[in-house]
Amino acid sequence: MSFSYEAVLTILGMASVTWLTRASGFWLVRRVVIEGRLKAALESAPPAILTGIVAPIVFLQGPAEAAGVVVTALASLKLPTLAAVVLGVAVVAGLRLVLSF
Repeated sequence: MSFSYEAVLTILGMASVTWLTRASGFWLVRRVVIEGRLKAALESAPPAILTGIVAPIVFLQGPAEAAGVVVTALASLKLPTLAAVVLGVAVVAGLRLVLSF
């Protein structure tokens, strides 16, 4: 493996663009009043993105993963997010163990 200045500059450039994008977003949002439909749209974006990431896993994997997603979704209605995710991972691990026999 060799050292490449081009690779380092590329990584630094990508990091800078990522940081500037995030920083400019915070800067712009301070000047905008968010209410009504815009607020509803922004609040629904995280669940929509998460669903888009998780849905293919549910349909392409086995029953353990599908059960884990269902348990996580139901637990997230009452528990903090981290607790719901830990519970879902435990369900997947447990079902993989049981179903492998």
